[in-house]
Order: sequence, then structure tokens, then C-alpha cells
Amino acid sequence: MKIDNCALVLGGYVNGYSIIHELHEKDVEHIILFDVTKKVGAYSNKIKRFVLIDKTPESLSQEIKKLHQDYEKIVVYPTNDLELEYLHKIYYEIKSFCFLPFNYENILESSDKYVQYSYCEKLGVPYPKTLTIETIEDIDKISSVQYPVLIKPNKREDLKVQVFRNLELNDQNDLENNREKLQNYLKMGIVFLASEVIPGNGSNIYAYVGYRSQSGKILNEWTGKKLSQYPDDFGVFSSASNEAPGEVLNLGRILLDGMDIKGIAEPEFKYDHRDDKYKLMEINLRSMMWHRVGNISGVNLQYTQYLDAIGKEVPKQNQIKDKDIHFVYLKHEVINTLARRGYYRIFLNNVFKSNKTYFALYDIRDIKPFLIDCKDIIKSLVSICLKALKVT
Repeated sequence: MKIDNCALVLGGYVNGYSIIHELHEKDVEHIILFDVTKKVGAYSNKIKRFVLIDKTPESLSQEIKKLHQDYEKIVVYPTNDLELEYLHKIYYEIKSFCFLPFNYENILESSDKYVQYSYCEKLGVPYPKTLTIETIEDIDKISSVQYPVLIKPNKREDLKVQVFRNLELNDQNDLENNREKLQNYLKMGIVFLASEVIPGNGSNIYAYVGYRSQSGKILNEWTGKKLSQYPDDFGVFSSASNEAPGEVLNLGRILLDGMDIKGIAEPEFKYDHRDDKYKLMEINLRSMMWHRVGNISGVNLQYTQYLDAIGKEVPKQNQIKDKDIHFVYLKHEVINTLARRGYYRIFLNNVFKSNKTYFALYDIRDIKPFLIDCKDIIKSLVSICLKALKVT
């Protein structure tokens, strides 16, 4: 006999484990994990099953159909952009028994950063001056943007091919030194955006995270900021908090409604002190690495999706803002402290200067994922030490 519902998490890294943690905390009993490699989430005692799949939409479809033999309805939680593309491709094969948290009509175009910036223009949301680099001839246009310039693929192409996520060009010499590299990627069909660099470090980045239902209503939401990034100020989350001004909340709502985004989405902004504006950097159309900030500050967005998917009433939640709550990924913090000069002051602030600090992957009742991740810390430390020895 089939069980009514299950939650299917795609990807077992920090963001996937945080989804598992929140759903388990809210007494969702049947949590399944799919991944293309065995990451930390696969070692959790909170999941019912871990399934290793191939990195293809066909494999994902096949395994979801197998899962349907045991569960009437499958609530899907993607954690990267490639999974969204796969789910879109197999949408009509699985939609009758899966809850897919996106707008099928526009999910692919909405993931394009240039499209996101086009909507900013229409909706009155600030964004950095940006050019599209589609052809080799377009490379010369980069100089029309004031240096420093940040070059990024218009989509998360690094999930498919080996390409940088960010490339900072400080002057014309940097452009010439990287011209051949850019030409080669453009020949492969990769499209880039060239944007002005907003001054300030990674602690100037804020996020709005909301869940918008298929009927177009934002059911719950929260805001926060990155305290630091790894391995540098153009990297990924290292630590984050529940701090954010009201303007970020307003801009996030405008984008989700104006673009007709559905499911969980995260517009990310950087504060520009030159004109006192919060400018959109990108919109993640799924749960990003530090989404647990919402959970630990009183907003259960993953559970909001689950309740909405199975047709139950979703209680409105208000985020805790009168206490300073930090969420820390210890592996990134330790490596930053050893690899970045003067970072130890940031480390001390992130870990100790809050009303409450939570560590990614850490749960004494489910300790194995944290211990597995600690092995990676040791490997990284050994690598840093070996590099230092070579330099000396």
C-alpha cells in the first residue's frame, strides 16, 4: 500500500542537509535524498532512503517514477540550477504525482541574469550597470563599463562545463590577459555578463527569501545578510545572519510578484554606499546554501512548501529580528582564517558576537554528517600547509 506523501531532496550538500534538518524538525517522516555523489546529507539518520543517480534528466525521471511506486505524492526540493533544468525537461512525465516548486512557463528564462536585470529595469529595482557578452567582438565593449568589472556566466554554466563563476578585471591589462580565455568560452556558446563592481566586501550582501505559491501568493518570507564569503568576497557563503533593512524585504516582494516567480526564490542584493541603494546581484530560484537562517530565526520556508504541496493550511510566520542570530559554515570559516590575512577578526565576530550561533551540519543527534565534513577540513588544511611549504 502506498504512503501518502514524501519529501524528495535533490542534492546532499549544506543546502540539501539544511532542508532535511528543517523538515525532520517539523515531523515530516518520509524524507528521501537523491544525489549524483555521496555527500554529507547521505549520512544523515533523518532520511528514509538515499538513492545515487546519474547526472542526466533520464536518470532523475526513472528514479522518481520508482519512488512513486511507494508514495502517492512527491514534494520535490531542488538545490541547484541544473536540477531545475532537468525537472523542467521531465515536467510532463512526473507532474501528475510530483509537486514541482517553480513556474514551468518562465523558469528557464528567469534563471538568466540578463533577464533578471531586464525586469529590474521594468520594475524600478536597482541593479549594476551590465552588458551582455555573446560574441568575440563583444569583448571590446567591456571597456565601456568603469573598472573594476566582474565577468560572470549569465547562467550557472559551471555545473555543466569547467568555467569560472566570477572573473574580476581591474583594468585594460587584465582584460587583455584574459581575452583568449573569454574567446574560447564564447566559442563554446557560453554567454557572459560584464557588470560594474559595487564597492565593499562580502558583508554588504543581503537576501530576501520567499515562498510564492502556484496561485501567486507569498506565504512566508525572511531576510538576512552574508557576514562573509569563501574563498573571497566573490565566493559562496561562509557565515550569515538574520540582519537586513526593510528595503530588502520590499525589493524582494516586487521581484517575486513582478516576475511571477513561484516556489522558493532568493533575490540577492549588494548595498552600494555611493548612491545608498541595494542593487540586485542575482536571483536564485531554489534554496541556496545559507537558507537555514530562515529556519533558525523563526520562518520555516521548506515546511511552508511541504504544507502547501499537500494542501494543508500554511501558518503565517514572523521572523525574529530583535536578536542577532548567526549561521556559520565552520569548514569555510576555518579555511578562510588560515588562508586570508587578518581574517581571524572576522572569524571571531561571526562565531562569537551574536545572541545565538548555529553551525551548518551540526546536530548532536545526527552527528555523522558533521564529522564527515570535518574530514574535508583536515584535507583542506593539509593542502594549505603543503602550498605554504612550496612557497617558502
